[in-house]
Amino acid sequence: MNNPLKYFAELRDPRVERTREHLLEEILLMTIAAVLSGAGSWNEIEGYGKAKRLWFKGFLKLPGGIPSHDTFNRVISGLDPAELEEGFAAWVSSIAKLTAGEVVAIDGKALCGTRELGKSTLVHMVSAWASANNLVLAQRKVDDKSNEITAIPKLLAALELSGSVVTVDAMGCQRSIAEKIISKKADYILAVKENQANLLAEIKDSFQMLAVDGVKEEIDCGHGRVERRRCSVIADLSLLENASAWASLQGLVRIESERYHKATGKTEREIRYYITSLGPDAARLNQAIRNHWSIENKLHWALDVSFGEDLDRKRAGNAAQNFSILNRIALNMLRQDKICKLGIKGKRLQAGWDNDYLLQLLGN
Repeated sequence: MNNPLKYFAELRDPRVERTREHLLEEILLMTIAAVLSGAGSWNEIEGYGKAKRLWFKGFLKLPGGIPSHDTFNRVISGLDPAELEEGFAAWVSSIAKLTAGEVVAIDGKALCGTRELGKSTLVHMVSAWASANNLVLAQRKVDDKSNEITAIPKLLAALELSGSVVTVDAMGCQRSIAEKIISKKADYILAVKENQANLLAEIKDSFQMLAVDGVKEEIDCGHGRVERRRCSVIADLSLLENASAWASLQGLVRIESERYHKATGKTEREIRYYITSLGPDAARLNQAIRNHWSIENKLHWALDVSFGEDLDRKRAGNAAQNFSILNRIALNMLRQDKICKLGIKGKRLQAGWDNDYLLQLLGN
């Protein structure tokens, strides 16, 4: 694993020079090591540093000893999140090699613990997830009083997407976003819901009145349920009033899913619609749409369950945004490790117990 710290070498230190008792690069390294080992709060990071002080002294200068929890908080919260995100994206691009046709899923996640008492606002992050690489590629914060529509183009601009297939939920079903994806030499599959009411109605009419160009059905058994998925695709865009307004639009997609739950005997049915710049290959489209949900299962779920991100109450300065980047650095490191066969939680425990394993994760 390529050590990420060199990609943060240009970070501006938020402290005035006379108060720099600890080296910025050492604060970052100790914080990442602590997060890899299971720490989630500033107090836990300080405690971890003190417990590992002799080990850290073997390769760090530690001019001021182990920083206090207030120092960890103040320094990490004071970093410029744009600079931190830029370094994160540069590090990921050095280890991620997108394969032709790889699905890059774009989706947002609210950090629920950042909502202050009596207020409705909270920190909302949009991430890009490479399904085959099992990596978070980059992330961007949704600006206050805005939504994902403004954050997604900024996220796309930071990514190398040539040859990939970008999947985005209904919030990102915008002409400007489709055009941005095509300009990055990638293809798109965009979910269509009521926020594009006219387009949705035209797609439904198309599936009622036109012949389909491809169908693929799959049955999957597992986790106590039986799921049947039927993907249908239409290349005829004649019933879309403004088809040419969508960059490189080639097809309309319908996913019909039926889930039978063995424990309850209940059956759930759902129909979803998409537009795509890909040709009418129902099997490929079915798989790509299914791969989109790996961002929920392998990223958002892991961050909430293994990292406790949804319960994290860091609010000062840029604390929540910057710490979310550190969590994603740690998750990428753990996902890329192929030697330890444990889950994410088990790997974090192993990193806390085994210094050699931790060094392996850090790339030292």
